[in-house]
Amino acid sequence: MKKTPHIGVDREGAIAKTILLPGDPLRAKYIAETYLENPVQFNAVRNAFGYTGTYNGKKVSVMGTGMGMPSIGIYSYELIHEYGVENLIRVGSCGSYQENLKLYDVVIGMSASTNSNFASQYDFPGTYAPTASWKLLSKAVEVANKKGTPVTVGNILSSDIFYNDQTDAWKKWARMGVLAVEMEAAALYMNAAKAGVNALCILTVSDSLVTHEATTSEERQTAFTKMMEIALELAE
Repeated sequence: MKKTPHIGVDREGAIAKTILLPGDPLRAKYIAETYLENPVQFNAVRNAFGYTGTYNGKKVSVMGTGMGMPSIGIYSYELIHEYGVENLIRVGSCGSYQENLKLYDVVIGMSASTNSNFASQYDFPGTYAPTASWKLLSKAVEVANKKGTPVTVGNILSSDIFYNDQTDAWKKWARMGVLAVEMEAAALYMNAAKAGVNALCILTVSDSLVTHEATTSEERQTAFTKMMEIALELAE
């Protein structure tokens, strides 16, 4: 095993088979310091902090991936193909497209529509639908129910655009039942599907395009605990 261009690990077993992937590296640090027993930092390349520890006796890792599909596409590919990670769980923030989804609500991406060109590399003779792994999805819903945490499961949008010149474009997705927007899940789902491993995206509503309410950057870093606790229970 050797270090990759983006992950500075050359030790067998330094990264667990199950990893949580927040976009914010400081959220990764928070999860490690708050929830993991005996966390050991395995990565600081480009400040994409990564840690491995145990949670309820099970080995689990957490690592920041940055923003956007190119970024999570790189990290998830290396984690899968170079480090043998089998369960990749994005824990991120999202913007609500639906009036009934409020700040701090938890959303699970059953599928991830996208305006990205990420899938072009596979040369599909049609339109591919990036989809979560049922193994992780069903277990996450079961865990949420046991914890009494309401979750909304459905289609999300993985967008390449944060500041869209077409300011009302989101309404077209909303009319098709898309729950919320984020920027990474579709690439994660495609990388995992191609490699035959498991991926899931669990999100917390950080802002609403309907009501224009929003959380602060500090709240996004440390207050989205319900999705973190669901994700941690998925470690094998």
